[in-house]
Amino acid sequence: MSTLLSNWSTNAQSVPANYVFPQDKRPATGDITAPVCKDIPVIDLSQLEGLDRDKIVKQIMKVNQDLGMFQVINHGVSEELMDDMMNLFKEFFNMPAEDKAMYYSEDENKGFRLYTGTLNYVKDRINKWKDSVKHTCHPLEDNIQSWPQKPARYREVVGAYSLEMRKLSLRILDLFCEGLGVELGYFADELSKQQGPLVHRYPPCPDPSLVFGVDGHTDSNLLTLLQQDIYGLQIFKNGQWLGVEPIPHAFVIIICDQLEIISNGKLKSALQRVVTNTSVARTSVVTFISPSLESIMEPIKDLVTASEPQLFKSFRFKEYFGIYTAYLREPKGPTALEAYKL
Repeated sequence: MSTLLSNWSTNAQSVPANYVFPQDKRPATGDITAPVCKDIPVIDLSQLEGLDRDKIVKQIMKVNQDLGMFQVINHGVSEELMDDMMNLFKEFFNMPAEDKAMYYSEDENKGFRLYTGTLNYVKDRINKWKDSVKHTCHPLEDNIQSWPQKPARYREVVGAYSLEMRKLSLRILDLFCEGLGVELGYFADELSKQQGPLVHRYPPCPDPSLVFGVDGHTDSNLLTLLQQDIYGLQIFKNGQWLGVEPIPHAFVIIICDQLEIISNGKLKSALQRVVTNTSVARTSVVTFISPSLESIMEPIKDLVTASEPQLFKSFRFKEYFGIYTAYLREPKGPTALEAYKL
């Protein structure tokens, strides 16, 4: 598919019109290389088994009341597997165009999908400067047969990675259970039923001041775990965009809209974006943890009190996802979350 950025962008001398953002929505030149945010903590999960557990949990809760983001190291996912996953997708996006063509689809409901730009390249008026692979992975045995067999070891590596990310995500969610004072495993079933990788490839761009890899947004799901290779991710704090430091073999943990709702605002969904650069392709491996579509989303009842009233309406997750998708195309406020505030 000539539509895919990874097929043609290396020879691009200028940015095509359908990728250029309006003047008032473009990244400011100084924002593209914004300084790193110093307030994002790096949590060593190996220390959770020691005497500092309560201190670490309190630190995680405190930062996520404001930023909605932290990084974790010594998290139990092997460096070898993380490198395999990153290298596999670099190989995937570098495959010949004819090998990728069979996977390309503009059907947003397809189980395995390679696409470019945003949700739908044809429908969206302004596209993002990226190619993406998206598919489901949980439960593994129900999904793995639909995955590609090229590159070699795709199913082996992505399958192993998905299982490890499942374990890590539930471990992180249990830390939030501790911090919120609810029973461990609260998020373990319907609230985290959907899991899938979303892998983005951001090729070098002739003029990063005209485009976004992804413009400002919060994530619609419950929890996002991100593995990144080079600079590009930014977070909005105190009226400015700041960079998120790429730490080798760390995961960026991102609080999403449903966690803000379920926690009755005690956790904040992170406002984030991705900028591009002129020289190096960026690859990010995202793991989304989401509720089942039929799940009822509402604040935990024990967190609603006379002094801390309910902040959000109750609704089914599938309803939210529909509104969120429409919001991405036509923003009607700072975030889609605003529509559900009481």
